[in-house]
Amino acid sequence: MASENLTRDEARRRASFLTTDSYDIRLDLTTGPETFRTETTIRFSSSSAQETFVDLIAKAVSEIELNGELLTDPASHFDGARVRLPALVEGENVVRILADGVYMNTGEGLHRFVDPVDDEVYLYSQFEVSDARRMFACFEQPDLKATFRLTVTAPEHWRVISNAPAPASTPADEGTATWAFEPTERISTYLVAMIAGNYQGGTGEITTRDGRTIPMGVFARASLAEHVDAQNVIDVTAAGIAFYEDAFDRDFPFPKYDQVFVPEYNMGAMENPGAITYVETYVFRSEVSDAIRERRDLTILHELAHMWFGDLVTMRWWDDLWLNESFAEYASTLASAEVTRWSDSWTTFALSEKGWAYQQDQLPSTHPVVADMVDFDAVETNFDGITYAKGASVLRQLVAYVGREEFFAGVRAYFARHAWSNTELNDLLVELEATSGRDLSSWAQRWLQTAGVNTLRPVIERDADGTVARFAIEQTAPQEHPTLRPHRLQVGGFTLRGGQLVRTESVEIDVDDALTEVPALTGTRADLWLVNDGDLTYTKVRLDEQSLVVAMEHLRDLDDSLARTLLWSSAWDMVRDGELPSRRYQQLLLANLTGEGSSSVLRTLLQQLETVAGPYADPDQRLARTEAAADAVWELAESAAAGSDAQLQLTEAFARLARTEAHLQRIEGLLGGSVTLPGRSIDTDLRWKLVISLAVLGGIDVAGIDEQLASDDTQSGRKHALTAKAALPTEVAKAKAWRRTMEKDTLANESITAVVQGFRRVVDDALIAPYRQRYFAAISQVWAERSNEIANRLVAGYFPSSYGGQSVLDDADAWLADAEEAPFGLRRIIIEGRATVARQERVRAADLG
Repeated sequence: MASENLTRDEARRRASFLTTDSYDIRLDLTTGPETFRTETTIRFSSSSAQETFVDLIAKAVSEIELNGELLTDPASHFDGARVRLPALVEGENVVRILADGVYMNTGEGLHRFVDPVDDEVYLYSQFEVSDARRMFACFEQPDLKATFRLTVTAPEHWRVISNAPAPASTPADEGTATWAFEPTERISTYLVAMIAGNYQGGTGEITTRDGRTIPMGVFARASLAEHVDAQNVIDVTAAGIAFYEDAFDRDFPFPKYDQVFVPEYNMGAMENPGAITYVETYVFRSEVSDAIRERRDLTILHELAHMWFGDLVTMRWWDDLWLNESFAEYASTLASAEVTRWSDSWTTFALSEKGWAYQQDQLPSTHPVVADMVDFDAVETNFDGITYAKGASVLRQLVAYVGREEFFAGVRAYFARHAWSNTELNDLLVELEATSGRDLSSWAQRWLQTAGVNTLRPVIERDADGTVARFAIEQTAPQEHPTLRPHRLQVGGFTLRGGQLVRTESVEIDVDDALTEVPALTGTRADLWLVNDGDLTYTKVRLDEQSLVVAMEHLRDLDDSLARTLLWSSAWDMVRDGELPSRRYQQLLLANLTGEGSSSVLRTLLQQLETVAGPYADPDQRLARTEAAADAVWELAESAAAGSDAQLQLTEAFARLARTEAHLQRIEGLLGGSVTLPGRSIDTDLRWKLVISLAVLGGIDVAGIDEQLASDDTQSGRKHALTAKAALPTEVAKAKAWRRTMEKDTLANESITAVVQGFRRVVDDALIAPYRQRYFAAISQVWAERSNEIANRLVAGYFPSSYGGQSVLDDADAWLADAEEAPFGLRRIIIEGRATVARQERVRAADLG
């Protein structure tokens, strides 16, 4: 209903006269499988005697007590999302609200999961942006910080975790117990955490620089506990704490640090202070690539950075969500590169994170880094590549612009001044201006308050012997976002020596306006020139003609992983912009994949290979291109080092690309043991990936999938089985998948995604083409009836971006014209999907040209 969508103006008005002091929250988790009892007492002050409201989404409210008086007919004060309070008294106020909360299976609010292995129940909270009100009554806005005291009654064999250190439980009724936590530090409502169930794992402790002992726990479901590598998680965390305490000159702010891997999670992780929650796929029950391990360690460091930036100091309103997330992205990548084994983290960042940002920033829905978050609905749509990856890239450019020492001096002053309070962007800029001596107003306006990505390309004039006579850098911007920005960057020159490309020239300069001369490079020579060497700024980069030829012929001869990655990025941007045929990029990929030593880079390149062989290939050539890619990748897998990371990734990529009868037989051989790879066993998760690919090719039926499930009847196995069954190349299988997700509302969040992924896995697009019109006819109802998370998964997941071409553009245009009043979040998905298909059409046309 409409009252769920709190606006920024409403929040500001409420904060203008309210100051929150404390919450006392009592939860009874023993009342049944659908609802729980939630009682909240809020102590707060009001500067005037006026009416207000408390946020709460619940099944029913049974008692409302304000300043010692019970309100009659509590239901009349509750509209399903807000509890209306009559006039407050000036000064201290106390409100107590007793209600029946509802467990969710969408990953929002208080999520409930039953483990199919042992029937144990697991709960966890997920409150960002506005779902704390699903567990307790509250003033749901980040600037009304308070302390929170949580008391929980639950089955006595459970482990109950919250932000404060875990207390000893006391017996309650038969088989139940009560945990009474001490109050938390002053934090925002969305950071409160409650995790409960038979979570198991390992524990440890670290010592902070001020001598405190911080207890640590690393937990997952009991059936997964044997796979929890708790010590590795604690070691990465300990290294991160030491790094951040030194960088921020601020001791770790909280008394303990638990990290819990939870089922059916909607995101990578959440920074609840002292009680981090992570997606369960970060518990590795089978072998995974180093790319995945690096991503997990980076996520650990990202959430840890939030203990200072986000939890200790919190944004006043969600306009500065980007700063929370971007700072954590930047700080975690820096920490990863400097205190973990992932010393090439900036290489990973350059290709994967910035690739995400560049893609998002070139969609019609792009927005400034500082987005205009007018209400909760707007916030929900902006957890995107701009908020995270572009923002982090801009922060890295800011560090280059003001200097690393000056930047962190400003950050230290910021924490010292604003600890436990709320801030806005300008509060940080004031400190950075003071430490750097630079006026950042113009910089912030051009980088943070305008959208779009610039392109930099070298303008080089050479003498007859190849010596540079003139070197300049041209900066352009797209017509719809014409801002030119200041760039502090490096230009690198690379020369072929002994068959290797070696950096022989380097200069750091400031680029601004449309053309910047670089006189320092006059008289130098190099075979390849790279603008933005070192990846200090956020921009697309082009190569001059000579450098492009050298790059295409000698990419694998460049040992510098970051420089090589920037060349990959430049070529990829050229493909996406229709300047380099996708077939040529496919050739470049296959010729150079084995030269990549970075697991994360290899992972991204294999994803790009699937794109150029699939959606970026002309439909008449797509099958042949994909078959050729599969054959080439299999040859690379066979020649890869025994049991290596590359061998695993190439095998998985082959399974996704497989199209022919010969491919099917090879997959059957891998599953049956007649086809082997040196040092490679087919473990549980790899087996499922092969089974799903077998399903796509029609090499297995429902009974065969059920047989596989019988040997792995776990939550993970059940999701894989859902994907495999939805991937079967029959009209019956596709119809069932559609019905189970779009027409019924019974599956949990991750199960819905598993079905959608299987539905989309087809060799012949004609099998799912009839669903295009059904999709556009159904999405408005789906958006209206499902939760935000589920609606997004369905509408974005089923968008027909991989098939249909011009007909998809026509249908999307017709829908957008007819649905001008549709919610922005829904329209944004369609606008972005349409833009993706339009780009595919342009890339295909360029490939044929």
